[in-house]
Amino acid sequence: MIDMREIITPDSVLAKLKINSKKQLLQALSELAATQIHRDEHEILNTLIERERLGSTGIGHGVAIPHGKLNGLSRIMGVFIQLAKPVEFESLDHSPVDLAFMLLAPEDAGADHLKILSRSARFLKKETVLSSLRLSLDAQTIYNILVTIEYENIS
Repeated sequence: MIDMREIITPDSVLAKLKINSKKQLLQALSELAATQIHRDEHEILNTLIERERLGSTGIGHGVAIPHGKLNGLSRIMGVFIQLAKPVEFESLDHSPVDLAFMLLAPEDAGADHLKILSRSARFLKKETVLSSLRLSLDAQTIYNILVTIEYENIS
């Protein structure tokens, strides 16, 4: 079973962030991740932008899962941002994004990275989960929702 506590920490979650664009959201995710893994935020941002060029990571329902691989990273890590108001993200369903879960993986992560990405996407399409995340008023509550997920039971 995937334990989200190995991927995110309470410090890697932000709530009610005021952002005005997709670019600002990617920058905020990169900045937050950089503080967690002590890497250059521009390196992270460039990784995300390169991935976005392949196609939007806006999966629909107001959710984006930007992701990428970083050389020298020792483990899969994530950060989560809940926005104060949705921003345009070129999502698959054309809906603006207000929840973003960024995942970074080591270059050699392979199947583990894809497994976490896939399960996160399925989880973040569930209406009950989305409602809980959107109604959360603080980062700790969002973190608690994310780490209590039974990822093996997501179908």
